[in-house]
Amino acid sequence: MADYSKILAAHRRNHLSEPLALPSGTHRFFSSDLLPLPVEKVYPFFSDARNLQSITPPELDFRILTPMPIDMREGALMDYRIKLNGIPFHWRTRIAHWDPPHAFVDEQVKGPYAFWHHTHTFYDEGGKTRMDDEVLFRLPLWPLGEVAYPFVYPKVKRIFDFRRRKIRQLLGIA
Repeated sequence: MADYSKILAAHRRNHLSEPLALPSGTHRFFSSDLLPLPVEKVYPFFSDARNLQSITPPELDFRILTPMPIDMREGALMDYRIKLNGIPFHWRTRIAHWDPPHAFVDEQVKGPYAFWHHTHTFYDEGGKTRMDDEVLFRLPLWPLGEVAYPFVYPKVKRIFDFRRRKIRQLLGIA
C-alpha cells in the first residue's frame, strides 16, 4: 500500500482555509446530515459492522466476508465483496481511528481505489446529531484513471444519498 500520509497531512493542515487544496488526482466527497437523535443513540448503529450491509445500495451486492461479530476498534480489519458496474472486487478496510462516540476513520487496504480514506464524525448539536462523512480518494492508474472521474463521483454521491435515506429509515426517523 502506498504511503498517503502527505496527502492527509496537507489536507488536515489546509482544510479550513482551502478545503479543496488536495494534491492532483486526490478527490474529496463530503456529506452532512442532521439527525433528530442524540449522539448516544446514533453512534452505536455505526459500531455494529452488520449495519454497513443494510446501508449500501443493493446494486453493489455488498457482502461482509469477515466473520461476525467484528470487534470495532482501531486496527480492526474488515473484508468485503462488492460489485462495481457488475465487476466483483475484494475490498479490505482498516479502522485507522476509533473515538466513540465522536468519530472513526476507515481506510482501504485493498480495493478498487488507489486510495480511500473515509472519516465519519458525529457532533452533538443540542440533543441532535450532526453526522459528517468526508471521503478522500484517488482513482487507480493516475493520471489515466482520471478519465473515469466524471462517472465515479456521481456513483459515490448516489451511494451516500442512499445511505443517508437508509440510516434515517433504520433509525426510525425517515
